[in-house]
Amino acid sequence: MAERISIYDTTLRDGTQAENFNLSLEDAVRICLKLDELGIDFIEGGWPGANPKHAEFFREIRSYQLRHGVVTAFGSTRLHRNPAHEDANLKALVAARTEAITIFGKTWDVHVRDALRIGLDDNLALIEDSLAFLRPQVRHLFYDAEHFFDGYKRNPEYALATLDRAVAGGADCLILCDTNGGTLPFEVPEIMAAVRRHLGEGVALGIHAHNDSETAVATSLVAVTQGASQVQGTFNGYGERCGNANLTSIMPALTLKMGYTFFAADQLTRLAEVSRFVNELANLPPNKYQPYVGASAFAHKGGVHVSAVQRNPLTYEHIEPEQVGNIRRVLISELSGRSNILSKAKDFGIDIASTDPVVAGILADLKTLENQGFQYEGAEASFELLMRRAMGTHRRYFDLLGFRVIDQKDRDDDHPQAEATIRIKVGGDTVHTAALGEGPVNALDKALRKALTRFYPDLAQMKLDDYKVRVLPGVVGTGARVRVLIESSDHEAQWGTVGVSHDILEASWQALVDSITYKLMRDEQKRAATVQPREG
Repeated sequence: MAERISIYDTTLRDGTQAENFNLSLEDAVRICLKLDELGIDFIEGGWPGANPKHAEFFREIRSYQLRHGVVTAFGSTRLHRNPAHEDANLKALVAARTEAITIFGKTWDVHVRDALRIGLDDNLALIEDSLAFLRPQVRHLFYDAEHFFDGYKRNPEYALATLDRAVAGGADCLILCDTNGGTLPFEVPEIMAAVRRHLGEGVALGIHAHNDSETAVATSLVAVTQGASQVQGTFNGYGERCGNANLTSIMPALTLKMGYTFFAADQLTRLAEVSRFVNELANLPPNKYQPYVGASAFAHKGGVHVSAVQRNPLTYEHIEPEQVGNIRRVLISELSGRSNILSKAKDFGIDIASTDPVVAGILADLKTLENQGFQYEGAEASFELLMRRAMGTHRRYFDLLGFRVIDQKDRDDDHPQAEATIRIKVGGDTVHTAALGEGPVNALDKALRKALTRFYPDLAQMKLDDYKVRVLPGVVGTGARVRVLIESSDHEAQWGTVGVSHDILEASWQALVDSITYKLMRDEQKRAATVQPREG
């Protein structure tokens, strides 16, 4: 039977110490419930003795019935001047009314002398007294040995003595913390072996690693091989400085590669979904290059790679992307070959044979356009339209007759005023309209939608989510080419389009037209799919 590991998430506490990471009370509750759905064993909700918002979270989360996860309160050992039963921090932990409590204490003698400014024996008393006070109050009691690895390297006898007092205080599990993130994985086995020799086999150990040396995941995995039965970390590796050990990398490695099991292992196909959920609520952009769950984790660009993956995915993929809820993606670029084109055609529902001459034409068009600055890796909607034009199946929903954009700023105005005037032809009708906007591109977008919505009412459901401009290398200065990338969405999907020109408005127009055309094409395809054949 595979050895069972407990997964301890500290996104709501340690993760929120990351720069620009902020959560409302509602966001924290939603993340907690999502982690519970995934099957995380322990969900650390915050430090009630130090942060009023965390105390409020513990009051609010009691209104919910979690399926599996145990909400955990976090705090420190008592202050030196306070007896345990009078210490405000310990009393706040009890008041949180959680089934699990984690407290941290000083393991490194440097911290005892320079941070706490107390004697080494006094610190040992803090550890044991605090845990002994909490032991009768809670079902699960964990001790985070802060800076354990640094403390052990400097003064192993004292570091081990702090663990002895944590055991005497009644801790269920001692978590060895690499708080500064400076310990490398190869150092872990020797230190953990010494801990095990000292404590014996009956004491449960855990690992809490930070990523300052880019090895937090590796450190955590090695610690498990050395007997750690609890792994602490955060979703997407968020945390102070360089972050914490990334659970979205640790969990699949443990179960898919190392043979360990944990409750959430049965829900691993939801891992990418939960990763995106945390990013969304934290209002932080996802790391597309993140292992396992990132958008690029199973993205293939080179034609040779794509051809091999189509024959056998194991050639360039270390696991099946579906195992972690991700998908395989084929990218279109100057490195693309026939395999890329045929793979994208299949994704788009375009029936094209590998021997069809149009494939070579699409490749030639692609290379020409990319020489001009076009890129389709984030603009697959534009590439699908390119393919359909090459196949002769592309419908023109409207034609531009002309547009003009005026950007005016008066002396007394705080902001310039942009106005776009546009003339388009839809079927046999010519439409001439104008709109004001927050900047020239916004005005152009509004004018185009205003002109088209009377013919295509479903465009009212569409919105522009993101707009990016990049100046391309080559011509220096204001004469340089620019690439505009637009992200659009409706209530069903999201898509990207691209435009390139020396003129930023022309590049924006190209991307806007592709975005609207793609929406209209999808709607037309959806209507066609719902038409039932008449019975004869």
